[in-house]
Amino acid sequence: MAEGVRLTPAEVLELVPQQEPFRFIDEILELDDEHIVASHRFREDADFYRGHFPGNPVTPGVILIETMAQASVVALGIYLYAAQFSEEEVRKTVTVFTDAQVEFAGIVKPGDRVITTGRKVFFRRRKLRAEAEMRLEDGSVVCAGQLSGIGVVG
Repeated sequence: MAEGVRLTPAEVLELVPQQEPFRFIDEILELDDEHIVASHRFREDADFYRGHFPGNPVTPGVILIETMAQASVVALGIYLYAAQFSEEEVRKTVTVFTDAQVEFAGIVKPGDRVITTGRKVFFRRRKLRAEAEMRLEDGSVVCAGQLSGIGVVG
């Protein structure tokens, strides 16, 4: 087993496998062994707004869950996994989203910037469970819950 490394937020973001148009992390604002804070601004021209809902577009809940998962499970998982193993091992691993229990309290409109905070509940045997919360820039809660994922060698 290789010795682990401490990745910077920029290095973690580079290793997140999701790319445009399906990447929902623009910046990692905070990152350590216990938590992550990331931001994303939803593009007004995102294709899913054409049908959800015409004339009154709202970001779909599944996209909001994916946004929270990319930060609190994928990016935080990359950071934690690299700290135990190595960046090379991270590159061989794909994080698979396994489950979520999320409650919604608000909506995200085109152009809104969201801040997602993920806090590690546990990380063992390549499985990460995190408490996640998404807020708009004004501080209002959009959704919150628990998400899990596991790293599998691809």
